[in-house]
Amino acid sequence: MDLRIFTEPQQGATYDDLLAVAQATERLGFDAFFRSDHYLGMGTALDRGGMPGPTDAWVTLAGLARDTERIRLGTLVTPVTFRLPGPLAIQVAGVDQMSGGRIELGLGAGWFDQEHSAYGIPFPDVKERFDQLEEQLAIVTGLWATPVGERFSFLGKQYAVEDSPALPKPVQDRIPVIVGGGGPRRTPRLAATYASEFNLSFKGLEFGREQLARVRAACEERGRDPESLVYSCALVTAVGADDAEVDRRLAAIGHTRDNLASGGGLVGTPDQVRDEIGRWAELGVSRIYLQILDLADLDHLELIAAEALQAQ
Repeated sequence: MDLRIFTEPQQGATYDDLLAVAQATERLGFDAFFRSDHYLGMGTALDRGGMPGPTDAWVTLAGLARDTERIRLGTLVTPVTFRLPGPLAIQVAGVDQMSGGRIELGLGAGWFDQEHSAYGIPFPDVKERFDQLEEQLAIVTGLWATPVGERFSFLGKQYAVEDSPALPKPVQDRIPVIVGGGGPRRTPRLAATYASEFNLSFKGLEFGREQLARVRAACEERGRDPESLVYSCALVTAVGADDAEVDRRLAAIGHTRDNLASGGGLVGTPDQVRDEIGRWAELGVSRIYLQILDLADLDHLELIAAEALQAQ
């Protein structure tokens, strides 16, 4: 099981905060450091004004690309509403070059209306956003896949790309693209068509079983081997040496055991967490994004690395 660290910087984090967590992620042996792509704090972060304010996902990942050496870096997930597909392809390819080929792109339709209105970003209805997502996936992957010296064009309802030189190229032959979500029809089809990885975030095991079955069926409908996809999940994480430490970590991030009981949580002592990881593995999940919300608690990462990584 690959274990990755997943952060939510819009809740209050500077670049130096992210760097400390990313360097700990690398030092402790985790597979990757990922961050959300949001411009506005949520919940308690919004109530206190969201200090110190948002950071841009791809700006910070560019910095981390130079300040780390081994771990993979990426987003869960970049909303299509934030960036046009051509500039996005340029940005991500550029950061891939800066990292020496360690970048992954999670791309989604976006959902948080309030952050759009706060920063003057258009927020169309959900159908149009999914139309944008489908076309952005086609354009971004098409630009990267176009051989050097050839041109790329695309004419859709949302975007048109004409006679593009399709540069720059990433270091990787194919930057992994992550598609995720709980939609029953369009999401599985987009994952089967464009993704390297399908991700399910903050859902319980039963829903996970159903959604992964839909994605596998969508792969078969398109003539794709379902096992050519990586299946992953993202889970709120609070691990403690004992119940008191678990409860302390939950309180620090504004959660309780009860509000995570229906799914979306990796909560408990190391033995309990290892058992839960095993249940996800039985569904075919081979990668878990550990959502770490208290970025100042590096001892949390130390404990997980010592107990979960060493047990593998």
